[in-house]
Amino acid sequence: MNLKAVYILLCFLWAVEGKAQADSVQFKSYTDKVMIRANLDTNIESYIVSDGKHKNAQQTILSINNKTKTSLSIDYRIISATLSFTPRFMPGNNDDEQRGNSSYSDLTFRFFPKRFTQTLYYKKVKGFYIENMKDFVPDWQEGRDPYIQFPDLKTQSFGGSTAYVLNKNFSLKSIYTQGEWQKKSSGSWVPFLDYDLTIFSNIIDNEPSKEIQYNFGANMGYFYNWVIGKKVNISPYLSLGLGGKLTSFRDTLDDGTKAPKENAQYITMKFTGGLHIGYNTDRFLFGGKMNFKAYTYDEKNNQTVENNNLYGLLYIGYRFAPPKVVKRNYDKLQKKIPVL
Repeated sequence: MNLKAVYILLCFLWAVEGKAQADSVQFKSYTDKVMIRANLDTNIESYIVSDGKHKNAQQTILSINNKTKTSLSIDYRIISATLSFTPRFMPGNNDDEQRGNSSYSDLTFRFFPKRFTQTLYYKKVKGFYIENMKDFVPDWQEGRDPYIQFPDLKTQSFGGSTAYVLNKNFSLKSIYTQGEWQKKSSGSWVPFLDYDLTIFSNIIDNEPSKEIQYNFGANMGYFYNWVIGKKVNISPYLSLGLGGKLTSFRDTLDDGTKAPKENAQYITMKFTGGLHIGYNTDRFLFGGKMNFKAYTYDEKNNQTVENNNLYGLLYIGYRFAPPKVVKRNYDKLQKKIPVL
């Protein structure tokens, strides 16, 4: 999705729904405040390739070495931006001798034109290893023997999602970014579309290979925000999705020439869920989240590929009045880009 298409989409959402939610009986809005958050989460990025059927299937689990990442977020008006990275000094992020060197980074933007939520992101992951070594080498011992590593295996994703909250008395923003506080317990069905372009690349025996994937799906989720007192909320959610995957792959032959391009199409299924617990005041906020994602598709006869992601997140944040220069420049920018 190019920048022009993104701009047109956001302008459409704004035209349909208007500006951000103001204070009401149901919500307390913090759109006039700048909010900064620091996040710490465990990121377990793994791909499971299964050959064979049922109990006789042979699984290969590819994981990244980095297990903990940090991210910094800033919110103002209807915009939320998050930058994530994996610092080397964190425990579990520097076991390079056994598991190899991995890197993870992503950049996410969210826009909240009232009952719509538009997300755009870029993610890059590099450096995988085979986690289930005992399935291939029975006498392999953890701590003594290294894992089989794929240091040049890399994935890059450009994607997004568009969601719409069916219940006007429910705030998805209060769960995603804490940019609002919901005053009364409420839940909502949330249909959403997700889409991405993912590039897999690797170098084997000095020969590069690349696979391009186009993914898209339609999902239905249910979110509930249980407000306990005036400052605590508990918010579970579940979603189920069905979609498609289009792939394009071209290998390099032994003589250095390119093999014919191979194209394929697959049906995909995705199941996600999570739980958020938060504490909120007008100034300070903190909380935790636990999320999971199970994604699978049949690659060919008797072979299945899954991408499983499980992580817990802790966050702490602070809200404050925007500096005059920020407010002034944002107001000028809003005149040129009304969606903001």
